[in-house]
Amino acid sequence: MLHAPTTRASRRAAAMARAHADVTTRQPIILGVAAAAVLTVAITAGTATAAAAAEAGDALPTTIATFAAAAPDATASAGTSVSSVKTEAIDTLRDAQAALQDAQAATLEVATVGLPLDPAGTTAVDTSELAAGITTLATTRGDSGMRIVLGTKGVAEETAETVAQTAELRTSLETAKQKKAEADAAAKKAAEEKAAAEAAAAALARNNTPEGAKATARAMMSSRYGWGGDQFSCLSSLWTKESGWNYQAYNRNGGATGIPQALPGSKMASAGGDWRTNAATQISWGLDYIKRAYGTPCSAWGHSQAVNWY
Repeated sequence: MLHAPTTRASRRAAAMARAHADVTTRQPIILGVAAAAVLTVAITAGTATAAAAAEAGDALPTTIATFAAAAPDATASAGTSVSSVKTEAIDTLRDAQAALQDAQAATLEVATVGLPLDPAGTTAVDTSELAAGITTLATTRGDSGMRIVLGTKGVAEETAETVAQTAELRTSLETAKQKKAEADAAAKKAAEEKAAAEAAAAALARNNTPEGAKATARAMMSSRYGWGGDQFSCLSSLWTKESGWNYQAYNRNGGATGIPQALPGSKMASAGGDWRTNAATQISWGLDYIKRAYGTPCSAWGHSQAVNWY
């Protein structure tokens, strides 16, 4: 079976038809003497600017006051007062105006932020039908009781749908903002990690040069063992003889490795897993070895001079 498509316009027409049926089942409303009033409402449809929305809001009190004055006070023969009809219409206009302004504000915010939304393509709330309904209701003659009731029903229907669409749009916007914040945080973290890695690599490269290694050894032997310049002079001579302060030095004859010429080189793993690539790790192991085996660098240098090894 084929089904007729459901649109906002068709739903609104159905709601008005139902309202019409409700009204016609009651006795006609006696509105009394009519006072014709044409209301000026500052309404903008679709993606209005914030300034236009503000103007529409400023016009609302005048709209309601004029509408209230235009509808006479009388009582329906069925016991329904024009006052209650009028009050419901005024409340509906207030709600509709608020929903319209909120939808316009949400649409403007989405356009200003400029983030891709999920679901893609939903970037605005269509307020054209609500704006038209407000205008129609606000300009209805005060003695047109049935038209006021029908217009009120239709505007209420459009207001509810606009509120729902606005909430959905704001939810999509908040999701997009959260995703953007998470992406920014991840990008910042990655950049910081990259910068730290590059700084560490640069520092390692500097420290791995002969001069950098000597500076590291001078600082380390002073802070750890209290050895001064005289001991460093001996150490400098010792390791210049052994490796030329080259952290990549390797003795093919015996397998001695690194600045201190550890034999085998894997002994230096006790000072750090990066012993193959880090001069500081080799120096740390070498100074500890000298301390344990000879007491001081000068003693180790004396032994090396005597027997050609240490």
